[in-house]
Amino acid sequence: MRATPWICRNCLSRIARPANRLRSSRFQSTASTSESVPPALLSRARSIASEHKQLTEKLADGFDTRAAKKLGEYSAVVTALKDWEKAKESVTELTSLIHDPTTDPELLALASDDLDATRTQLANASSNLTTSLVPIHPFAHLPCLLEIRPGAGGSEAAIFAGDLLRMYQAFCNRNDFRSNLLKYENVNGTQEAGIPLSEAVLEIDSENAYGVFRSEAGVHRVQRVPATETKGRTHTSAASVHVLPSLQESSLGENDIDDPESDYYIDPKEVKLEVMRARGAGGQHVNTTESAVRLTHIPTNTSVSMQDSRSQPKNKEKAWVLLRSRLAQLRRDKREEEMVAMRRSVVGVARMGRGDKVRTYNWGQQRVTDHRSGTTVHDLDDVMQGGQTLSKVMESVRTWLMEKDVEALLAEDAPAREGKK
Repeated sequence: MRATPWICRNCLSRIARPANRLRSSRFQSTASTSESVPPALLSRARSIASEHKQLTEKLADGFDTRAAKKLGEYSAVVTALKDWEKAKESVTELTSLIHDPTTDPELLALASDDLDATRTQLANASSNLTTSLVPIHPFAHLPCLLEIRPGAGGSEAAIFAGDLLRMYQAFCNRNDFRSNLLKYENVNGTQEAGIPLSEAVLEIDSENAYGVFRSEAGVHRVQRVPATETKGRTHTSAASVHVLPSLQESSLGENDIDDPESDYYIDPKEVKLEVMRARGAGGQHVNTTESAVRLTHIPTNTSVSMQDSRSQPKNKEKAWVLLRSRLAQLRRDKREEEMVAMRRSVVGVARMGRGDKVRTYNWGQQRVTDHRSGTTVHDLDDVMQGGQTLSKVMESVRTWLMEKDVEALLAEDAPAREGKK
């Protein structure tokens, strides 16, 4: 009497049907690389799962705030690891069943049907597990400030800087981000319309805005025929975009502001305050009232000026927000530079700095190319209107940033792996 073949869990849930399909060569190959997780990341996930179990047992004996917080931080990794292990086990079972020469033809057909879908589940689970292991950027949950300034290219660069400002404002309107023009100055130092932009600071006052707009930091290059060009020649100019966390005191904890170890801390004794008369149009008020404010952080020589409001206290408040944001970003940048210096020898990770060309907008070809993710789109008008095409490009850069974060994690684990050999 023939022995009953071993049956995988997926096939048991299916209704058996006649089939005489042969074992296809595609089932003889191993799983695709998208189904796998680097051993270093898998080891990290299992270590987190083990600590999660210990924390759960600890909390069963009594509540502990720090343990509860860490337990919550680890939950996503633990859930993703369970999903991955379940999908991995299913793929192994199905593959074993298909390769077993004693498998009944009906069960073979069922297993063959299930394998592709299960491999897709495993690939998705692998991606989710990898994503859950990438540390969340410490500013990701905060609102943000976009500082936009013209670069090389004269008046055309200043005009393009204004185009970028309007592009981001349109994107915010389309995607329900609250935005507020915190600072706007033209090349003559005024807020008059119709004059090329000198500097703008756009505050995006919505949660998680920094995480969304982080991808926009860098030098944006434009290639087009300027309105002032009489011979129809294409010019290249640029504008810079800086992305800073918006650090309103209401969005920070008291300890964040008062703790000297915090990125958000500023010693008031190290800040020089200057008041002056605002420049530009404004009538008697400008000529008689010292409403403009300049703050200078002496240790770093970081200076912030604000004159948009007629009220000195309001200008002072805005200047403090901007100064706190710039210093927090500078401190974060310094730590990232130190980490990249360590990683570069292992994986060659190149940091996307403020001076790097990140994106090109070509008017003649209606083309936008992001030089980090390699994404190219050909609907420039929709991009400049803050439409779905811009969303697509920004999403591609966030994916690229995540890939770099994964490389960084592997680089950090490399010395430990070498030491074990």
